[in-house]
Amino acid sequence: MDDRLDELGQAIERALPGAVTGHSVAYGDLTVTAKASEIVAVTTRLRDDPDFQFACFIDVTAVDWPQREQRFDVVYHLLSPTKNQRVRIKLAVEDGESVPSIVSVYPGADWFEREAFDLYGVVFTGHPDLRRILTDYGFEGHPLRKDFPLTGFVEVRWDDQQKRVVYDKVRLAQEFRNFDFLSPWEGPDYVLPGDEKAKVG
Repeated sequence: MDDRLDELGQAIERALPGAVTGHSVAYGDLTVTAKASEIVAVTTRLRDDPDFQFACFIDVTAVDWPQREQRFDVVYHLLSPTKNQRVRIKLAVEDGESVPSIVSVYPGADWFEREAFDLYGVVFTGHPDLRRILTDYGFEGHPLRKDFPLTGFVEVRWDDQQKRVVYDKVRLAQEFRNFDFLSPWEGPDYVLPGDEKAKVG
């Protein structure tokens, strides 16, 4: 199985020299790395070439690596029903760098690219309607970035007096608590509330 996938990866590299920069096989999956600027050419060739026939678009998403210079991996998954094979395409992209949209190649990528834009902030140039799809109007930030706060920036509530939805800055209902994370069998070196009533004996 891995040998067949490695041969497929080599064939893709030969078919797209310069656009595809490498491939690897891990856990029974083929991953092809490509240049972001060439993604339309890569996906078009994988769809139309009779040697590949990746006619079915599955997914496009992103992965955030905030410590890396090229912060995002934009990841595409394609399926060839004819050949019963799958391929993953990875593009390394800097924060603020745009990626060409593949909606002209796979119309089904439309909402997936919008989702990646909404949640990660990856901009797809040439997209017919690039706007948020999962978050609310006026939402600030991109919630799947690793530097996005878990509490968010605003909270939404219904105001009975104003008879409308209002946005307030996040207020935590309680302070962050410090836990000692000690084993319950070892026990802390202080008296827990309620334990002072127990008889020591």
